[in-house]
Amino acid sequence: MNKNFVKKRGQVTIFIIIAIMIVAMGVLIYLFYPQITTTLGLGPKTPTAFIQTCLEDTIEEAANKVSPQGGTIEPEHYVLYDGEKVEYLCYTNEYYLTCTVQQPLLKQHIENEIKNYIQRDVNDCFNSLEQNYQRQGYNVNLVRGETNVELLPKRIVVTLNSELTLTKGETERYEKFDVVLNNNLYELISIANSILQWESQYGDAEVTAYMNYYRDLKVEKKKQSDGTTVYIITDRNTGNKFQFASRSVVWPPGYG
Repeated sequence: MNKNFVKKRGQVTIFIIIAIMIVAMGVLIYLFYPQITTTLGLGPKTPTAFIQTCLEDTIEEAANKVSPQGGTIEPEHYVLYDGEKVEYLCYTNEYYLTCTVQQPLLKQHIENEIKNYIQRDVNDCFNSLEQNYQRQGYNVNLVRGETNVELLPKRIVVTLNSELTLTKGETERYEKFDVVLNNNLYELISIANSILQWESQYGDAEVTAYMNYYRDLKVEKKKQSDGTTVYIITDRNTGNKFQFASRSVVWPPGYG
């Protein structure tokens, strides 16, 4: 057999083996990168960045749960619409009468719902933070405090009033941690509150007026057979939506 042929075939085989090893290493790095960075201390360089990275997905998940359900994680007084439990934010079980607002402090209610949803992960993230810095040889003193959630224009801000002291030669102190998520839930519930005022006073709201004024919003109302109206407020740019139910000035069957 030609020696040059054998030599070339051997080289091709080596190149194939090397290529397979490179692909395998790439897959392993992709799968285990978070664990590798934490173990080697290559994760976020500051405690603030660590907590931001640890919590932002949970905060977004909480916002995505409350938004289509009228602002409540586990709705109790709701209508089923498109497979989702949509909380009544204004309701009456009487005919002809306007509804009564069920959550007069809607913004504060949603803030509290998000706070309760993320609290377990807040504790887990601080546990991970302590362990991460202890592995790096720091003396860690963490005094845990209250968690506050605030809906603000175009963002959700979670403030963790926990004090952290890190000592390793020098001492670093952190009095609180702010986690910020870009989200326009504040704007959506502001429109919802306006619609609720119309529902409670007149039994209906004209949604085209909102869309004429706020061109980035799509506002829909879906009438149901029992007199319920489901309002859906959607940001055309992001796809974020807030929906809720109302039952107001309902006519008996056969009337209206």
